[in-house]
Amino acid sequence: MISSPPPSELTPAQAEVVDRAADAIRQHAAECGAAQDVTPGAAAALSESGHTRLAVPEDRGGLGANLSQFARAQLTLGAADASLALILAMHGHVTGAAFQGRTLPEPLLHAVAEAGQRSELLNALASEPELGSPSRGGLPQTRAVPEGTGFEGGGWRVTGRKTWSTGVRALRWALVTAATPDGQVGRYWVDMSGPGVQIEETWQGALALRGSGSHDVVFTDAPATLHAPPAPGQPASSAWFWTAIAATYLGVGFAALDAISAYARVRVPTALGAPIATLPRIQENVGRTATALHAARALLLESAARWDADPSAASVPGIGAAKAHATGAAVFATDLASRTAGGAALSAALPLEKLLRDARAGLTHPPTDDTAYTALGRQLLEG
Repeated sequence: MISSPPPSELTPAQAEVVDRAADAIRQHAAECGAAQDVTPGAAAALSESGHTRLAVPEDRGGLGANLSQFARAQLTLGAADASLALILAMHGHVTGAAFQGRTLPEPLLHAVAEAGQRSELLNALASEPELGSPSRGGLPQTRAVPEGTGFEGGGWRVTGRKTWSTGVRALRWALVTAATPDGQVGRYWVDMSGPGVQIEETWQGALALRGSGSHDVVFTDAPATLHAPPAPGQPASSAWFWTAIAATYLGVGFAALDAISAYARVRVPTALGAPIATLPRIQENVGRTATALHAARALLLESAARWDADPSAASVPGIGAAKAHATGAAVFATDLASRTAGGAALSAALPLEKLLRDARAGLTHPPTDDTAYTALGRQLLEG
């Protein structure tokens, strides 16, 4: 692992957008959690925050955030609420990877930039019931059939089912992974407000991220006018996705630290006659929690800065390990904060039970811990 420059701070324009997005998340998180879906008001507020422009290059009308800046943004948003922050994380990572890694052809890059300028949210929909996570490989059952006589005829019809469609009610566009009749896997630009798109409410009662509305989507001959043909994997895709996940869930851990710190200052048991913040055991727990979170944050920002300095495959293992460490730190922080609060953590009066559930969702995203740490270890041992 080589040394890297310090992570980039947010520009004033980027910071303004992040603040607006965080305010929108805080304003609508409770209603989305209660509805177990993304409400129309929340969808509008997320779009109108300006976050859709964050990772769009400046010469395309955006704010030009690099990976370090994107990580800082998602740390702030994840602390506000993981469910809604994850919707913006998905838009940001697809956008950032597309432009930095040229993972999409120019017509699609133009469409992504225009969507960002118009405050229209997008996501990549790839997971399926039988396929599971696309990170494990396999051929999707969703099919894209060309209109007319040839594959390049200018239009396709997409049919299939996608699961874990984060924030689907807030989306205007989706990059849908599908296979052609001859087995080639590409991505297809589908208007989520167009024909042939149906949302099935499968997310009610979810363990975590209840406000994200990550329902199933069923496509039936949904028209797609743009597509990304089969292409080899690009390091930018992993770098931006793993950073999005790491930062968002690490933000949840910091929210737990804030919650337990505030509770400890005001909780005064009769037998003690003073805030529990004066007890050494409480101080130790808060110190352990803060140390774990700040260490994970430092590793994440260092890994992102290394990518900004050298956006190549060599920088990817460090980001994978930072993701594994960050999500683990978030789980540790929310668990220890709940233990520290005791029975009060089970009450809705404190946010700890929700934070505990949401943090665990970070463990489900790739890369898995064994894959991430093995990749970094292999790089170090072979380097």
